Amino acid sequence: MTEAILEPGLPIVDAHHHLWDLRPLLAAFPEPRHPFIEALVDASYYTFDQFHADAGSGHNILASVFVECGAFYDPSRGEALKVVGEVEFVNGVAAQGASGLYGDWRPCAAIVGHADLSLGSSVGAVLDALQAASPRFRGIRHQGARVADPEAYPEALMAPEGLFASAGFRAGFAELGGRDLTFDAWVFEPQLGEVLDLARAFPDQPIVLDHCGGPLALGGFRGTLGERFEGWRAAIQALAACPNVTVKLGGLGMAQVQLPDRGPAAGVGSEELARLWRPYIESCIEAFGPIRAMFESNYPPDRWGASYPVLWNAFKRIAAGASTEEKHALFAGTAARVYGIAHLLA
Repeated sequence: MTEAILEPGLPIVDAHHHLWDLRPLLAAFPEPRHPFIEALVDASYYTFDQFHADAGSGHNILASVFVECGAFYDPSRGEALKVVGEVEFVNGVAAQGASGLYGDWRPCAAIVGHADLSLGSSVGAVLDALQAASPRFRGIRHQGARVADPEAYPEALMAPEGLFASAGFRAGFAELGGRDLTFDAWVFEPQLGEVLDLARAFPDQPIVLDHCGGPLALGGFRGTLGERFEGWRAAIQALAACPNVTVKLGGLGMAQVQLPDRGPAAGVGSEELARLWRPYIESCIEAFGPIRAMFESNYPPDRWGASYPVLWNAFKRIAAGASTEEKHALFAGTAARVYGIAHLLA
């Protein structure tokens, strides 16, 4: 699917993407694979060269935010510190971009890494090592995605039940504040109350809700998006009442959301994607406001439903009625402020 680029001059900071090599992980899943795993097979190897080609496909991508995905850990450091390898790897990619050899854009200008916050206060040593590994390191994502339906999401990838409420996790979470680090929360729709409890317990800790709060449409959730929409929206509005929470607008092209319901590379145009995604994205913007919402590609997982240029065209169609100032916030300003790279927009 190819389209003319809409508003090609609009500055964009891609607030969420990955670089990885998932081939060893995916090979461990026997066939027939879970639909979520099967959807990643085509995107199991996503390098800087591939991301550079996608980001250079017509939209005005100024910078990007890398988010952890278990890529290139360094086992020689031991279990707790192996995550430093991912930040070192991504910092090298960012240095490639900062050289100017690949144009004026700045890939991975901010890095969200991983640390096992359930280690409690001892995770402080890991956070310090991550900060030392890159001046671009901005925060942590310790994913909490879990659902009581292995047909909706692979059981092997699920977080422990009640992770965000556990004493160990919260002791580790408390270590973020003194280091001025953000926290990305990846959960599914039925878990939004867990993020709300966390946000209320730590009102000064910046929390970024990933992927519009994780709507689900696989397994027992298939065909129920419409009947669950109002419950999802009420949970989003409750989270928006917490001033320390911002939201990422995207993640709706993944297989488990079924918007669209066919893939990979479904070939659905941006008009149809905008129609499918508009209720979720507009509800998030209405609840949080443009200065607390940011568009994300979530590439390559969202490649299941949309090519990179078509995905951004869909976002631009949804935001067509916004003012110039609102568009600046949604497409670049909010992400740049939250992740400490506002100087790149000057």
